[in-house]
Amino acid sequence: MAAVTYTKQDWKAEADIQRLPDGTYQGVVLLTRMGSPSADSAPRMVNTVSETPEEALEEAKALAHRLLAEVGG
Repeated sequence: MAAVTYTKQDWKAEADIQRLPDGTYQGVVLLTRMGSPSADSAPRMVNTVSETPEEALEEAKALAHRLLAEVGG
């Protein structure tokens, strides 16, 4: 499943999933400021674990939107 990218002003949020060792999935978002290669931030994990990759991606997309709303003002 491919990552989904959202942008707002000069911020980019990439929503993706990771498969956990127990076979469940968790959404993850990488939030970066465009044009700042040294500003690598730690991935933000969704607080819930999902049974399917589709559910995990939906949770990651929702987190990406929340994060962009916070930084974009």
